[in-house]
Amino acid sequence: MAIVVIKDKCKGCKLCIKACPFGAIDMIGKLAEINEKCTACKQCIPACPFDAIEDTEANAEAVDLSAYKHIWVYAEQRGGKMMNVALELIGEGYRLSREISDDTKVCAVLVGDKVDHLAKECFEYGADAVYLMEDPNLKNFTTDGYTKAMVDACKEYKPEIVIFGATHIGRDLAPRVAARLNTGLTADCTRLDVRVSTYIDYAKKNTTLDTSSLDENDPSTGLKQTRPAFGGNLMATIICPKTRPQMSTVRPGVMQKREPVPGATGEIIKVAVDVKESDIRTKVVEIVKSAKELVSLTDAEIICSGGRGLGDASGFDLIKKLADKVGGVVGSSRAAVDSGWIDHSHQVGQTGTTVKPKIYFACGISGAIQHLAGMQSSDIIVAINKDPDAPIFEVADYGIVGDLYKVIPQIIEEWDNAEKLYDASTK
Repeated sequence: MAIVVIKDKCKGCKLCIKACPFGAIDMIGKLAEINEKCTACKQCIPACPFDAIEDTEANAEAVDLSAYKHIWVYAEQRGGKMMNVALELIGEGYRLSREISDDTKVCAVLVGDKVDHLAKECFEYGADAVYLMEDPNLKNFTTDGYTKAMVDACKEYKPEIVIFGATHIGRDLAPRVAARLNTGLTADCTRLDVRVSTYIDYAKKNTTLDTSSLDENDPSTGLKQTRPAFGGNLMATIICPKTRPQMSTVRPGVMQKREPVPGATGEIIKVAVDVKESDIRTKVVEIVKSAKELVSLTDAEIICSGGRGLGDASGFDLIKKLADKVGGVVGSSRAAVDSGWIDHSHQVGQTGTTVKPKIYFACGISGAIQHLAGMQSSDIIVAINKDPDAPIFEVADYGIVGDLYKVIPQIIEEWDNAEKLYDASTK
């Protein structure tokens, strides 16, 4: 914790308790003590007349920011197959690297066993270099093994920015790496930008930071990380001005992949891996793939989603029929998942999957901000809802006001008619 009470100086006057807006200070006996509610707002420090409260981070040794270079993208692979989000983030890393400087490289980080064949795919999608970490102990993902490998590599090579996909693995791995490197992590980013001015302005206002080494013409000194906050009601831009690397996770489907360049090559850097079996506290005995039907929302070009307006679980039979007819997959809102009508793997939205299909059918979905955050970048949005004032119509390209149980069968019927006409015209 950054804010601490110096017990030898505390007199128990309780002025700090009155000054704290978060109720983060308790009296334990006759001494003040900071609890877990502390946000490090520092309101208590000037309120103490005995100088018994201090900010330990202000006295921490400054990090040499100039020692950190290049952008790393964790190239997540499973079973020797590259995850789509990794290719999206390589493209985003390529864009950021070119904005920083001509000397900045975007580097894919491959971790696993016998995964060197994936380097070619990384190069084709924009990577300038690939850091290759191969070891039999890294064949299957384990939190301990992959964390140690990533932390050791970051300490040795000092990347300026590290980006992970906000997948189940990325959300497990990234915060552990950040904690061991004593740096910050911004989760579920929807936008990344490089802006030196943000850091300079912050540093000038914060007298605890040494600005003598900062160059206002050097855009590599700050990464603006934007993510939804307060339930998606506003977008917060977060910076990491004092520590490195700057770390973010980005949801699948948010960033654009670059057009692949067949035959592209780059530098392969083989990293010495020091991960022993004793470092891994869990053991993967067997990998059992779920027998239930799985849905790949992130790769789907057409998604047909149902919400609370379906009325009950049987409504998804109609959604499935529509999805099969148009060649799409079934999605859902959080309300439908919470009601137990469909599995969480189908959920679209801020707490589900972020998608960007060519066509998105929103059936019986009102359009809560959390749902819109996960699908509003779709190329075409078709909304079907009985409520003409439903928020979903504000983002829809095509809106149909009506009972979905009458509208969807008509869409399927018209689709059948169109197929018959097409078949007749091609004979």
